[in-house]
Amino acid sequence: MFGFGTSQAKRRQGPRGKFDLPLLVALVGLACLGVVMVASSSIAVADSQHIGQFYFLKHHLMYLTLGLVAAGVAMRTELKDIEKHAFFLMLVAFIMLLAVFIPHFGMKLNGARRWLNLGITSFQPVEAVKLILVVYLASYLVRHRESIETRFLGLLKPLGVSGVMVLLLLAQPDFGSATLVIAVTIAMVWLGGARPIFLFLMGLPLMPLLAIAATSENYRMKRLTTFLHPWDHPFDDGFQLTQSLMAIGRGEWMGVGLGSSVLKLSYLPEAHTDFIFAVIGEELGLFGVITVMALFALVLWRGLHVGLKGVEVGQRFAGYIAFGISLMIGLQTLVSIGVNLGALPTKGLTLPLISYGGSSIVLTCAMAGVLLRATYEINRALDARHMATRMPATAVPDANTTTARDREAVAA
Repeated sequence: MFGFGTSQAKRRQGPRGKFDLPLLVALVGLACLGVVMVASSSIAVADSQHIGQFYFLKHHLMYLTLGLVAAGVAMRTELKDIEKHAFFLMLVAFIMLLAVFIPHFGMKLNGARRWLNLGITSFQPVEAVKLILVVYLASYLVRHRESIETRFLGLLKPLGVSGVMVLLLLAQPDFGSATLVIAVTIAMVWLGGARPIFLFLMGLPLMPLLAIAATSENYRMKRLTTFLHPWDHPFDDGFQLTQSLMAIGRGEWMGVGLGSSVLKLSYLPEAHTDFIFAVIGEELGLFGVITVMALFALVLWRGLHVGLKGVEVGQRFAGYIAFGISLMIGLQTLVSIGVNLGALPTKGLTLPLISYGGSSIVLTCAMAGVLLRATYEINRALDARHMATRMPATAVPDANTTTARDREAVAA
């Protein structure tokens, strides 16, 4: 971290917090790259829908502006104020997940009920639920630390809450987000001190349920099998993946040039959302792919690193927040890139801060703001510890703290 030089003779009013600079640079870099790639990948899509070439870019900039406002508010909000509302926020999360099933209020698109109709726009609740889940789990891990570390039943409540959330997501259906919720919950509880054997025993009965959920619908079964051999059905179930692989393959080392993608011209479905990484691979080549992955890796590393520091200095809530948000962003990135590369079955998960999407970009920015706030408070605690252990260069006795021995020496 970057400090400010001060003379030991000067007294500071109190400990100072600092936002993690490498993390901030990585997040800003991803958001800026997202603007460029949405502009490049969405022109053909907007043109085909006759809504103006820069329709998606204008909306993306609007959503990004709202996201920056949300991030700014989050960066100025004390985490203790968020922590005390964790239970209420979780109730709101469940209400939103249930609201998608209300006729006319919940919107059904492409066979899934994942959006709420707000009149002037639509909203995808799961994007807010991701952040709320992290806040709730971090609060629970702080309040029930001993129970989590020593008792099997201590895991029942957090895993049960996540389990109900997963069932509601599967009912929409949103298998991708459900898998993400499970993974982040298990990772946070493990980082919170739960014994691996407890997690294994708790999760053992869930494995058959997940298998049933994954294979109960024909389209899910096709997704689980088609990605292994997409070229067997290049114009049917394997169409998205084969187009994505061709786009990435065309990019080679340095890409075909920004704006010069061919596959985005109505060949690659969802080129500006789910498959924007393929457009990056085609236009910017391996260099662009490595750059994107490096920036996300930096976000994950700094989040986990600062989170560990937070636990060490007693800022457990901030530390668990840093763990949870960095894992949420990192795992979603892993799934999105894995889908584009054909390493994972097709899922409807966007690339954080890069893909087009109103709910996604606004809530991811808010999530980034909370993460940066956690780094600020953790660094403030580290500075307080440093101030407490630092010895001044010269000690000048204060009149209020002079000992009896000192007074006798002066009198003599």
